[in-house]
Amino acid sequence: MKKNEKTNVMRLLDKYKVSYQSHFYTDTGAVSGLEVAKVLNEDPSQVFKTLVTVGKSGQHYVFVVPVGRELDLKKAAEAVGEKKIEMIHAKELLPLTGYIHGGCSPVGMKKRFPTIIDASSSSKETIMVSGGKIGCQVELALQELKKAIPFELADLCS
Repeated sequence: MKKNEKTNVMRLLDKYKVSYQSHFYTDTGAVSGLEVAKVLNEDPSQVFKTLVTVGKSGQHYVFVVPVGRELDLKKAAEAVGEKKIEMIHAKELLPLTGYIHGGCSPVGMKKRFPTIIDASSSSKETIMVSGGKIGCQVELALQELKKAIPFELADLCS
């Protein structure tokens, strides 16, 4: 991926006049969130991963949590008013969202799902989320992200 190449996420952020900074890391083999944070020399509490789940009702939800933390499924279910939440299977990710594992962004999914971001994000000046492809992250303030996607904040990690 070239540094001046735009992903669909960046095109959407541009469309909504969102201020962001893109970060590229290629040929590093970094896929996990912690590897990405290390390659970009960023604090893992500022780099967020996007997790797609399904509730007992069949409704899909997107949770955005720091890469060094785990999503607490009970807290996640409570945050969206479900009895139970499960992670979707990796094979379901691309047809459902348009993204592959390791390149899933809360911005620009095929369909808009209820999105909840971990409350720890509110103490950060900016957070990083996937730019929609492996090798690309976008850094932006929460109030900027709100211009592109509606989301709620909740305590999501154990």
